[in-house]
Amino acid sequence: MSIRPIRLFGDPVLRSAALPVTDFDKELRTLVTDLTDTMLDAPGAGLAAPQIGVGLRVFTWNVEGELGHLINPVLSLSEEIQDGAEGCLSLPGLTIDCLRALSVVATGFDLYGEPVRIEGSDLLARAIQHETDHLDGVLFIDRLDREARKAAMKTIRESEWFGVDTQVKLSPHPTNGFGL
Repeated sequence: MSIRPIRLFGDPVLRSAALPVTDFDKELRTLVTDLTDTMLDAPGAGLAAPQIGVGLRVFTWNVEGELGHLINPVLSLSEEIQDGAEGCLSLPGLTIDCLRALSVVATGFDLYGEPVRIEGSDLLARAIQHETDHLDGVLFIDRLDREARKAAMKTIRESEWFGVDTQVKLSPHPTNGFGL
């Protein structure tokens, strides 16, 4: 439906825990469409509602040609881990290796409130974990060891987008005081 501005590192909405979705209505379907359109336009492998200023537990993904969304996710992670390059649309230009579980089983709901179960490994598992972190106010740089995080913060501070005022628009979706 529409492409929305993506919130950048430093925006407080990215550090706030999102609220569970309780109404599976037309506004939620519009939000999922907006998330998908914005993610594809960026382009990215995933996008969480807080990244467009909406404090609800919703994210989309686009991994290896598979588009999907998940609402109110609950994750079960494998003990086996993977180490690989990770980036974020809210941290443009930054890619750094990050440890994640190799596979994930995610349960939640689709945009109509129907239960869903997603099983994924490798890149899909990474994307699901990354986007679920956004719903908890966690950025992937928070998962880095001290040295890698220090290097990431240096890169962020030197980026052309860091510290630039971002345009803030009010969300048409109920955020219950979370986000704008």
